[in-house]
Amino acid sequence: MLTRRSLMAGTAAAATASAFARPALAQGAPVKIGMITTLSGPGGYLGQDIRDGFLLAAEQGGGKLGGVPVQVLVEDDGFKPGQGKQIAEKFMQNEKIKLLTGIVFSNILGATVGDVLDNDCLYVSPNASPSNLAGKECNKNFWSIAWQNDSLHESAGQAAQNLGYKRMFILAPNYQAGKDALTGFKRLFKGEIAGEVYTRLDQTDYAAELAQIRAAKPDGVFQFHPGGLGIGFMRQYAQAGLLGTVPQVVPNPSMDAVTLKAVGDAAEGVIVTSHWNSDFDNAASKAFVAAFMAKYNRLPTYYAQQGFDTAQAIGAALKQTRGSIDPAAFRPAMNKADFASTRGKFAFGPNQHPVQDWYQLRVEKGGDGNLALVTKGKVLENHGDAYAAQCKL
Repeated sequence: MLTRRSLMAGTAAAATASAFARPALAQGAPVKIGMITTLSGPGGYLGQDIRDGFLLAAEQGGGKLGGVPVQVLVEDDGFKPGQGKQIAEKFMQNEKIKLLTGIVFSNILGATVGDVLDNDCLYVSPNASPSNLAGKECNKNFWSIAWQNDSLHESAGQAAQNLGYKRMFILAPNYQAGKDALTGFKRLFKGEIAGEVYTRLDQTDYAAELAQIRAAKPDGVFQFHPGGLGIGFMRQYAQAGLLGTVPQVVPNPSMDAVTLKAVGDAAEGVIVTSHWNSDFDNAASKAFVAAFMAKYNRLPTYYAQQGFDTAQAIGAALKQTRGSIDPAAFRPAMNKADFASTRGKFAFGPNQHPVQDWYQLRVEKGGDGNLALVTKGKVLENHGDAYAAQCKL
C-alpha cells in the first residue's frame, strides 16, 4: 500500500514534472516524455525510485535533458498490464508522445511495448528487459538501460559457482522475468539444482516453499522476488531460521536498501550481485547518491540509479539531435551511450542492451552498527547477454 507520504511524494513529483515545461515555452514546445511506472501496490517503491531518479536528472538540468527542455508526464500502471497498455495508448494518441519509459515489470512491458514500437515510437527501459526483446524480437526503437533480464541472474549463478556451492535451490515468480531469472542463474551455475519452484506474483505466504527448502538441504538458495515480494520472502525465510543455516545468493532486486531495512539484522551475510551499489567510488555515482539523498532523504536503490541513468542516456541523445526525436536521428545518437554512467563503464551491445560489469556485494555491519550492502569485488566483466547474437537490427 502507498503511504500518505509516498502519495504526497508522487503528487509533488508530478507537479515538478509539469513545471519543467513552463520555462521552455518561450523557446518552443518541450520534448514530452511519457513515464508509465508502478507507483502503488507491493512494488510501488520500485516505480517511485525510478521516477525520482529520472526527475532528479531533469531537475539538475534546469528542466532540461542534454540542454533540451523536457516535460515528463508520469502515470501509475497500478501493477496491472491492461492499465499500462491504456496509459500508453493515451500518451501516444492524446498527448502525441513519441518517447516513453518507466515500466518496472516485464508482464506490464509485454502488454504495452508492442503498441509503442508498432507506432514507431521510442521506448527506453529503466528496468524490464525480457529475453524476447533482446533476441529475435529485438527492435531498433527499444533500448534497455538496466540490463537484459537474464544477466543479473547470470551474475548470481557465477557468484554461487565462485563460492563453491554444489547444490542450489532456486525460486522466482511465475512470469517472464521470473522465467528469465531461473534460466539465467542456471546458465552460469554448473552445480546441481536441488529444487526449482515458481511462486505466484500475488503470493504472501511462502511456508510451503520454505518447507521444501528445508527438506532439500541445499548448500544455498537463489531467489528472485522484487519489491514487496522480496520483503515478504526474506522476512519469512529469516523467521523460519533458514538464513542462519542455508545462505542466500541473490540478484539485486531481491535485496536492495528498502528490503534490507525491512528485514533487518537477519539479512547479515546475504550475498548479492549487482551492476551498481551506493558505495561505488566513481565521481558520477558519488554525485548522484549525494544529490538523491539531499533531495529525497533516503538512500537510492538500484531502481533510482537506473531511472537517473535512463534520463542521462536520453539527455545525451537529445543533445546530439538538438531535441529531435525522429527515430532516424535519435537511434544512432542513443547508441553512442555518450553519458557518464553512475556504474562507470557502460555501452550498448548489438541488441541495444547493456554491456557492463557485475559485482558481488555482501550485507555487513558498518562501524556505526548499521547494516549496509558492501561491494566486495567483480563477478563478471564487460558482460552482455546470451540473446544478442539472435538480434538482427
